[in-house]
Amino acid sequence: MPSTSSVLSESGISFGTSGARGLVTQFTPQVCMAFTQAFVEVMKQHFTFKSVAIGIDNRPSSYAMAQACASALIALGFKPIYFGVVPTPALAFMAMQQNIPAIMVTGSHIPFDRNGLKFYRPDGEITKADELAILADDAELIETEMYELPVVSDIAAKSYIARYLDLFSPTLLAGKRIGIYEHSSAGRDLYAELFQKLGAEVVSLGRSDQFVPIDTEAVSFQDIEMAKRWQKEYSLDAVFSTDGDGDRPLLSDEIGIYLRGDILCLLAAQFLGIEALAVPVSCNSAVEACDTFKQVLRTKIGSPYVIEAFSSLQTQFSRVAGFEANGGFLLGTDIEVSGVKLSALPTRDALLPVLAVLAMAGNGPISSLLAQLPAIFTASDRIQNFARERSLALIEQGTASPKTFLTKLSLGQFDVQTIDTTDGLRMTLSNGDVVHLRPSGNAPELRCYAESMSEVAATSLVELVLNSITNLK
Repeated sequence: MPSTSSVLSESGISFGTSGARGLVTQFTPQVCMAFTQAFVEVMKQHFTFKSVAIGIDNRPSSYAMAQACASALIALGFKPIYFGVVPTPALAFMAMQQNIPAIMVTGSHIPFDRNGLKFYRPDGEITKADELAILADDAELIETEMYELPVVSDIAAKSYIARYLDLFSPTLLAGKRIGIYEHSSAGRDLYAELFQKLGAEVVSLGRSDQFVPIDTEAVSFQDIEMAKRWQKEYSLDAVFSTDGDGDRPLLSDEIGIYLRGDILCLLAAQFLGIEALAVPVSCNSAVEACDTFKQVLRTKIGSPYVIEAFSSLQTQFSRVAGFEANGGFLLGTDIEVSGVKLSALPTRDALLPVLAVLAMAGNGPISSLLAQLPAIFTASDRIQNFARERSLALIEQGTASPKTFLTKLSLGQFDVQTIDTTDGLRMTLSNGDVVHLRPSGNAPELRCYAESMSEVAATSLVELVLNSITNLK
């Protein structure tokens, strides 16, 4: 039999910013079993456990992948606990409560011809060191038949909802009409119940039998216009949605305009009284400019890097959190909110930042909260089907000759004030604008982030840069 490491290396699958991602055709039963066996071997070095939690998203390929993972666990002598279709943070929260590892079968926001695996230790997300150890595990791959998945347990979903029903008043959303864009989100069967129990009148919208790859960092024009139409048609106070696995949120204001994920989380961190933050280099500079937090650490893009930064912040501060430009909020320490304890959940969560901002807004409009923040506006978009090698070559050019590179981007009238290569190439221009280019860690895409003095200017800057790159010979 081959070894786990040889199967994984030959699969062509790699770890990205959050989990292992690849084409569905690459996630064969043998590959899923190899990942599971290697993950369990790494976890056994640090923890004692007899069960492993498994959850899936609504992708057509996810059930069969979970079946392969569960079959490997059974062959290895572990009990798989199957929670069915459930948001990733709900699965992670349950695993932490039960002190067991977890495997989430999801590709998050990437197209349905791709999928992925996210792995959780009993104390939260796996680290980058764990990822390397999983890929390096060299045990002989087990042989086993495929078993049926166990009966679905709904405990994870109920526990996740209870987390926020215990934290917030049952009248929190009284008088509010909230539209929930359900599409194919893993949490679509949970959200209406939660919002109703917090007092809102809920309108369910856009449920789809086909998988919809919602990317909260690059919301499509169609989804943006749809939210505005829904707001007018149903007189909504807000539209709420998530990405495919329910760990990255979308929340609109009262006229149907979606908040940027980092701005949503910045407001949430203010409401929660967070003292210190870890955020990726792609987040809006308003995080520092608002002068709310005692310390802000900038990291590479990806939740493992944010979580890694928590360790140093926790030695100095008692209320630590992090978030990403995609809106995923990570709570690094236990905190109290209005006298109620909220336990740490160091993985992306879509619900906490949304509920915190709705609580912060109270009876007022969400847009009034935005007016209190520094006037720094961001935009982002991507070029799909753009090979990683091409992205890296562009970044190398820009790092070596920034002025020449600006000319190629149709920005030759400006100089480069500073360069940050923490993750990709982030250039601050002489007029104060920011252009940040990096290859996606999950798909063959080149992402562009920009900051400027208005939303229109930031959006135009992204379009200019990506069009210029597309036209490069």
